[in-house]
Amino acid sequence: MQSRFLISAAHKSSGKTTLSIGLCAALKQRDLKVQPYKKGPDYIDPMWLTRASGRPCHNLDFYLMGHEEVTDVYEQQAVDADVALLEGNKGLYDGLDLDGSNSNAALAKLLNIPVVLVIDARGMTRGVAPLILGYQAFDKDIRIAGVILNQLGGSRHEGKLRAVIEHYTDVPVLGAVQHEAGMQILERHLGLIPSNEAAEVDGQIARIAGRVAEQVDLDRLLALTKQEFQPAKPVTPSMPASSCRIGIARDPAFGFYYSDDLEALKAAGASLVPINTLQDSKLPDIDGLIIGGGFPESCMGELEANASLRQDIRHAIERGLPAYAECGGLMYLSRTLTWKGKTHDMVGVIPGDIVMHDRPVGRGYVRLKETGASPWDSEAPVEDIRAHEFHYSSIENLPEGLTYAYEVLRGHGVDGVHDGIVYRNLLASYTHLRSTRRFSWVKRFLALVGKHQSRMPASSQAAA
Repeated sequence: MQSRFLISAAHKSSGKTTLSIGLCAALKQRDLKVQPYKKGPDYIDPMWLTRASGRPCHNLDFYLMGHEEVTDVYEQQAVDADVALLEGNKGLYDGLDLDGSNSNAALAKLLNIPVVLVIDARGMTRGVAPLILGYQAFDKDIRIAGVILNQLGGSRHEGKLRAVIEHYTDVPVLGAVQHEAGMQILERHLGLIPSNEAAEVDGQIARIAGRVAEQVDLDRLLALTKQEFQPAKPVTPSMPASSCRIGIARDPAFGFYYSDDLEALKAAGASLVPINTLQDSKLPDIDGLIIGGGFPESCMGELEANASLRQDIRHAIERGLPAYAECGGLMYLSRTLTWKGKTHDMVGVIPGDIVMHDRPVGRGYVRLKETGASPWDSEAPVEDIRAHEFHYSSIENLPEGLTYAYEVLRGHGVDGVHDGIVYRNLLASYTHLRSTRRFSWVKRFLALVGKHQSRMPASSQAAA
């Protein structure tokens, strides 16, 4: 038996992420193994859920993954867990399509798990009953195991809500969490501040866990969501084994990586070598380099100050080191970065200048078509790559005649038409890829690394 549930809400910004973090940590404190998941394309919430649970959080995404892959990832990661906690995005019935096929409710049905509905109850009394009844009636296949009332105004407010819900519905109240400023996680332009950057993260998680443990009936939550499950099918590696060292930027400036992408790299035989772009003075001995997304603008002074590493990276890419950069990584590899009236020098291997804006330039799901110019080999260009982007910056002053790996069919990318700047063995894009059965970027990147290894010793690359 295992407790499995989806944390959802009537609408976004109801506090479900904070409660999910608190539940993960509170249940972990009971010596339970909690496997977290996050619906949709998100890096920051999973970083917090990973930190709170002590286990890598995995994303489940209908747009990027087929139904079978979603189910397989869910089952495989939960096989040794006591609790499987899935945090939804937006509201329970919200989604891309009119029929709800991309919604949280559709995911709960696919995985056959109950829903715990978080209700932001500020200003609500009797109106909470028709809200709950409506959510029950809208889709009879959805089982709402209980509700957690959030942002309550005090014990009197809580008492009124409990009386209304008990009188008009059959849905258990699993918790009532009072409004408290200390429960909030700071936000910035891309959402919550990442857990790899926020100061005193563990202390904040512990405080949230303590309040959740006091105000949510954890025993009842676990009891109402227990169910039998079938052991997951064994996974057969889908790519040939390789032996290489891949440098990966992981520090307060860069940290946006999917857990299963990192696991796929390791499963293929790659050793992941962490690089701190703020502190390391030179590249380690590596065969390839990955710089993911993040917030380089928040660290641009420190990034500029580390001139020796910037020079080392530029020379290595000039000499042909296979490198892949996404969003924040693209920003770092560009010539300059300007934000709030200040400009700082970056690596300079991409001949363009990054400018931060007050509103998103590209946001949401992306569809790409390969141009055939990618450094990653393919028997034929892929016609429909599904991915996502979320950036407040644009790249300006690019010269004519650049080589691009992608034509943008949906989204913005570099200029609304192209994405994936190609230079030697570098591919740098605003798009965030997810290595899936539909498109395994990990397999193709490692194939390029293997080819480069056969031509140039790793030690020579690192010395470049």
